[in-house]
Amino acid sequence: MILKFKYSFLITGALFIFCGTFNVQSQINEKELINYAYESTYKPVESDKTIIINANILTGRGDSVLGGAILMENNKIIAIGEGIDTSDANIVDAEGKWVTPGIIDIHSHMGVYPAPSLRSNSDGNEATSPSTPHVWAEHSVWTQDPQYTLALKGGVTSFHVLVGSANLIGGRGVTLKNVRSRTVQGMKFPNAPYSLKMACGENPKRVYGGRNTEPQTRMGNVAGYRKEWIKAQTYQKRINEYSEKSDEAKEMIDSPTRNIGMETLVGVLEGDILVHMHCYRGEEMAVMLDVAKEFDYKINTFHHAVEAYKIADILAKNSVCAAVWADWWGFKHEAFDMVWENTAIIDQAENKTGCAIVHSDSALGIQRLNQEAAKALAAGQKAGLDLDRQRAIQWITLNPAKALGIGDQVGSIEPGKMADIVIWSDDPFSVYAKAEKVFIDGHLKFDINDPDSFERTDFDLGIIDPEGDRL
Repeated sequence: MILKFKYSFLITGALFIFCGTFNVQSQINEKELINYAYESTYKPVESDKTIIINANILTGRGDSVLGGAILMENNKIIAIGEGIDTSDANIVDAEGKWVTPGIIDIHSHMGVYPAPSLRSNSDGNEATSPSTPHVWAEHSVWTQDPQYTLALKGGVTSFHVLVGSANLIGGRGVTLKNVRSRTVQGMKFPNAPYSLKMACGENPKRVYGGRNTEPQTRMGNVAGYRKEWIKAQTYQKRINEYSEKSDEAKEMIDSPTRNIGMETLVGVLEGDILVHMHCYRGEEMAVMLDVAKEFDYKINTFHHAVEAYKIADILAKNSVCAAVWADWWGFKHEAFDMVWENTAIIDQAENKTGCAIVHSDSALGIQRLNQEAAKALAAGQKAGLDLDRQRAIQWITLNPAKALGIGDQVGSIEPGKMADIVIWSDDPFSVYAKAEKVFIDGHLKFDINDPDSFERTDFDLGIIDPEGDRL
């Protein structure tokens, strides 16, 4: 009865009264309560019936449709192909240009490292402990970051915001739609799972080693992960044991104390939160797969992964994605042993079952992820690998969508999925290509020929001078 009362009270909007005083009965249902408190409020207005005609379509599924059409209505893709009824529809003539799914960047720090780049805006690294699973990137996101619009102009319709890589365990990441909102909840991708950012190698030992604290070595890094997972297993066991007791038995003992950091780690152990891990060296990635095996959780994606080509077969066999740069390397020791064909080798591993992703990790790189994918494609083709644009477009569309747990909703042009679509001025793998029109959920969010097509925030607009004119 207590639990029912609390739920009815929460639904009235009075959640804040209980935030600091949950007993374990509400704690047992922590997943539902957290989702309620921080759920996405993004609900697009229903879009009109719109048809893109005369389009050369890269579907994101590994194929293409030349001279085809795409029907969008009520925020969804309704049909793709030829002979689609155009009556009562807004017609957008692609004039034989290339059309792709909206680009998805799996590794971004927009919002937590916004522009202008000032120390007061640096909110991505909680570098106060090697393990900070209790922090969430979304609680640092500045919704007026002008970088979002620049990414939109590059065809980016969704992006994954991660905390920085100072810590062994850095905190939760969040996937956002590239739309303007006063609140971060208004940008959150509906029903996207949370991620957990972890980091290998030089960064954690560099940040903490100079303080004569752990970790100072790579073996110290691994010991640090293992200690935290042992704590998480203990916490999980305590909660589960309590939840299995009868109501009478619960009244006789104290309920476990809520721990928001352990909740995140238990979410990983239970498969609800996806692990995204900053890691460069091949043998380190293999070690981290061993740690995951010891504690029975899954690593979803290794990020940066400069040496992924060395263990591409292992990654493919374990269904682990690698998110990489096309050619960014050499800026620190663990980033030196790079090859241009890294992305292509990952893709082709184990009879083309590898999961390759091209990411940005840069507010500049995110503006031209199509060009980054083009460089990776060219390197693979030069090496003689069997690659084409139909497959390579997946590196910045469907593959990141799958790795973020949203591949059933977005990432390819097919009926039932969100109408996130880009019309390009040229072959998207050309250095000359620009995103001409960008649709998000069927709404035209950017038109290169219309300066007023995209939304501006108060920060974009600036201030008002004494005469009333905007500066």
